[in-house]
Amino acid sequence: MFRRAPRTLHALARRPRQRLCSTVAGGSRPALTTPTEEQEMLVDSVSKFAQQHVLPHVAKMDADAKLEPEMLTNLFSEGLMGIEIPEKYGGAGMSFTDSILTIEELAKVDPAIAVIVDIQNTLINLAFLENGTEEIKEKWLPRLATDTLASFCLSESSAGSDAFSLKTTATPIDGGFRINGSKLWISNAAEAGVFVVFANADPSKGYKGITAFVVPRDAPGLIIGKKEDKLGIRASSTCEVVFDGVEVKNEDILGELGKGYKIAIETLNPGRIGIGAQMVGLARGTYDAAMRYILERKQFGKSVADFQLIPVYIADRC
Repeated sequence: MFRRAPRTLHALARRPRQRLCSTVAGGSRPALTTPTEEQEMLVDSVSKFAQQHVLPHVAKMDADAKLEPEMLTNLFSEGLMGIEIPEKYGGAGMSFTDSILTIEELAKVDPAIAVIVDIQNTLINLAFLENGTEEIKEKWLPRLATDTLASFCLSESSAGSDAFSLKTTATPIDGGFRINGSKLWISNAAEAGVFVVFANADPSKGYKGITAFVVPRDAPGLIIGKKEDKLGIRASSTCEVVFDGVEVKNEDILGELGKGYKIAIETLNPGRIGIGAQMVGLARGTYDAAMRYILERKQFGKSVADFQLIPVYIADRC
């Protein structure tokens, strides 16, 4: 038996959904900007988690450019790594919107932790849920929900924005493929236990030869390369990942042969919404920190917030 997401998230997922409507079209359309009662409870729960378990480690993790060992354990224990994974696989069975709210709330405290949660929920889990065979789902989804971080291996030195010009190949062999190539700027690679790897199984077909493969970390020939020394988001590792004759089976194909480009597009689009949530959360966290400071800082016998120009600065940047 695998461990399920915490009771709190399951309780939220099972509550009757409250449908709040906007005034558009006579109040017949759900309001996109009004959270439900359950979503407000989720945000409150994630906020408390971030304050108690993330905030005390932020400065050290940023200085060391390293994730604290217990951080991943806490994220999994809280159920934040399998928000949309169905309960039968050990996840919380919640919605994409719930994932986005979680990412935003975490980013208010540390964007690096938000990146980790974003990639797991909006890229990896979605790719497995929508494209995995039942065998792949049963093997990996319980682990992705409870104890295994994953990485999305698409970008290369010559395939950044033009991702489909990738050079990594998957040469057919008996019963599977042999992957050769390297990926750059791969988030969470240092800690990942499994990788979704995009390689071209038939270069003669161009991007229509690209296929997605599920590759475990312990696969012979998989090498985690240099870790980038970044200016920010330092607790989330960004590394080169090398594939030196890594052999995978036909059963390790995610989706269909030659359909990897579709998987990339279909998962990157919601992933970009997660990035937007990170930026909103970071901005809100910065604003909250600035407000606390100007209210607490005293000069000439009063709070600096009482000086005329300070509120103008705050308002101008909001």
